[in-house]
Amino acid sequence: MSRAHSLLILLFLLVGFQLVEAETVSAQLMQESTATTEQSCSFGMGKGEPAHSCAVPFPPGCRVAQAPGSSKPWTTISTGGRLLCRFDDKQTDWKTKITGACNRCQSGQCSAQFSVRYDCSPQQ
Repeated sequence: MSRAHSLLILLFLLVGFQLVEAETVSAQLMQESTATTEQSCSFGMGKGEPAHSCAVPFPPGCRVAQAPGSSKPWTTISTGGRLLCRFDDKQTDWKTKITGACNRCQSGQCSAQFSVRYDCSPQQ
């Protein structure tokens, strides 16, 4: 057997081991994660329209999921146009109600979407 042939066999073996290892790690991460669902609320605004808010639905029997690798709530705020948005601290307790709020629309049209991931696996 030539040296080039031996190196090719070795290369294929190393690639094969990497693939098996990657699948094992992926399977472990899937087993450690919990069942999640996502709920959101959204709205649109015209230029100069005053502040606006919306309530993100809270599924019964669920709790807000933590962002992977963090202890913070797993949330996303998406906006279009010149608009500043946040989760309203006074209207949000993260256990039963979550409210997203935005200031006045500063461009021709604005939009906002507040998304929250929930952990709905059985609580222990």
